[in-house]
Amino acid sequence: MNNKKHIRFSLNKTERLKSRKAINLLFEKGKSLSQYPIKVIWLPQAPEKGLQAGFTVSSRHFKKATHRNRVKRLLRETYRLQKNELKLALQQEGNGLFLFFIYQGVDMPGFAVLYPVMGQLLNRLQKKMHENHQ
Repeated sequence: MNNKKHIRFSLNKTERLKSRKAINLLFEKGKSLSQYPIKVIWLPQAPEKGLQAGFTVSSRHFKKATHRNRVKRLLRETYRLQKNELKLALQQEGNGLFLFFIYQGVDMPGFAVLYPVMGQLLNRLQKKMHENHQ
């Protein structure tokens, strides 16, 4: 039998940041990191909350809802594929985290553009969390 732990690349309901109260708290007290075209606002939370993320796109730059939804779908997908390392680090340190990703670009991005930027942001965030924990 294979003893390797199976990594799940999911983004289920419990991992989505939907609580208006939590989102308001995040925008009031959260810190931010930015790497064009994505900005992330983050706030450490209780470990039982785990890792929760929200995503948004400005209607000022993307007038059509279909275009905004496309960008949000791309953001969620790039996050979903790369969040496991951050999630494992948070579990080991006994932390929880609220994240909110904001797309700040004005052009319709491609997956190939967003994927490396999301990876870099998550790595920087993991380093910040590790620094704060020590």
